[in-house]
Amino acid sequence: MSKGEAGEAVAPPRPHHAVHYVNRIGWLRAAVLGANDGIVSTASLLTGVAASGASREAILLSGVAALFAGAMSMAAGEYVSVSAQSDTERADLAKESHAIAQQPEEEWAELRDIYVERGLSPDLAAQVADQLMAADPLGAHARDELGISEVTTARPVQAALTSAATFSAGAIAPVMAAVAGPASHAIMTVAVISLLCLALLGYIGARLGGGKVWPSVIRVVFWGVLAMAVTTGVGRLFSAAL
Repeated sequence: MSKGEAGEAVAPPRPHHAVHYVNRIGWLRAAVLGANDGIVSTASLLTGVAASGASREAILLSGVAALFAGAMSMAAGEYVSVSAQSDTERADLAKESHAIAQQPEEEWAELRDIYVERGLSPDLAAQVADQLMAADPLGAHARDELGISEVTTARPVQAALTSAATFSAGAIAPVMAAVAGPASHAIMTVAVISLLCLALLGYIGARLGGGKVWPSVIRVVFWGVLAMAVTTGVGRLFSAAL
């Protein structure tokens, strides 16, 4: 550990391999889901309404309504679903804590066996289990038996806020595209702008998550094209029926 100008100890910088992409998984998943849903659902709705022959005002109203309704729906859905995951984690931790208090020897053996299955010798596994049971038994069982860690722990509020914000950011693009041009060109304008935004989202998601760029871009664009094609077809069917 080095010292700064004032003589205080300064922690050395973390090596590049210590910063992992998985550390971003808590907010990255919610962000990509929210932005993708904002673009696809709003653009699909707009192209479907435009295909039915609706006026520019009706198209714009549909887009704005989709933006606010979708953002609230994403926030509520993420909060409820991630809260259910959090409840399950807490229940398992409480059950594990009770087991450690009531039968520490059995829990020690369980931890030792986990390390043996992962490749440690029985003697070394027993030593590791001894030290972890003495230092933080619940943390050891949570991580190695239940698969619960700081990285994967459910965070309902973070997921809800991230999804709502990114949904709104994604939905603004097709809404602005619908505002920019006449109703007669709304389908083409919304589709082109939305697909460009989806491609950008795929690129950003891949870069932040350490994945391959082209597969990420292709999959988000593919589903965007499919969704807009289906809703446009439905809109034309209703227009013909009316």
